[in-house]
Amino acid sequence: MFNIISKEALNPTVTRMVVQAPLVAAKAQPGQFIILRVDAQGERIPLTVADSDAAAGTVTIIYQIVGATTYMLDQKKVGEQLADFVGPLGNPSDLDGMKKVAVVGGGVGCAIAYPLAKRLHQLGTQVHSIVGFRSTDLIILEDEFKAVSAKYVCMTDDGSNGRKGLVTDALRQLLDAGEEYDEVIAIGPLVMMKFVCQLTAKYGVKTTVSMNPIMIDGTGMCGGCRLTVDGKMRFACVDGPDFDGHKVDFDEAIQRSRAYKEQERHAYEQACRLFGKEVA
Repeated sequence: MFNIISKEALNPTVTRMVVQAPLVAAKAQPGQFIILRVDAQGERIPLTVADSDAAAGTVTIIYQIVGATTYMLDQKKVGEQLADFVGPLGNPSDLDGMKKVAVVGGGVGCAIAYPLAKRLHQLGTQVHSIVGFRSTDLIILEDEFKAVSAKYVCMTDDGSNGRKGLVTDALRQLLDAGEEYDEVIAIGPLVMMKFVCQLTAKYGVKTTVSMNPIMIDGTGMCGGCRLTVDGKMRFACVDGPDFDGHKVDFDEAIQRSRAYKEQERHAYEQACRLFGKEVA
């Protein structure tokens, strides 16, 4: 069993949780993920390692309450346990040798983008962080990003914090102003990553995206996380999660991400009723 050490709400739908998992913490690197089960009857879900402390034996995860399992996970309290916490899985992000990088995060994808920005900063890379949220009440990890970024730009859809607009607007302005990046790292909703990649392709800037499709076993056995990259089938769990964004078939990935929306909604409603919560 894996003890929950701490738990903190970052916004109304996003939570940061620290879990005692010494074997995972000893080897986890930025870009990798874990697969957990809340209880012995629960489903397996992948979550990116948001941070780890090998000395303390802890791993930090950040999740958004969007379905049955994340809702059940959020009912857990400090001192309680998770049934399974497997990892680290996937390949670490290749971050060495870069002098200047733009890290672009959207929504809860910022939880994945931050550990990469932090590691790049530790390596001496100049980091420009561009983050986007729908509104100010949904912003997460603002202080953390600022601490590791030479330039921090916050965009909100409604203009309630930072600048009004999309992350692509901010990135385009920086590129037009003459900023030269060794790489752009984009992490967030599939649609956001698609348009970031379309933009950077026009400027000839290498762009890496982190893909988090439907996943079951996380070891390349089930094929649930398959993607088309450069015209070939790839598995996010063992070939990724990082890929060349200019080669990813985003339209296919978006279509596949919607395959189980009805079933996911039904499972979420069942979980809510189990804990006496009214479903809107």
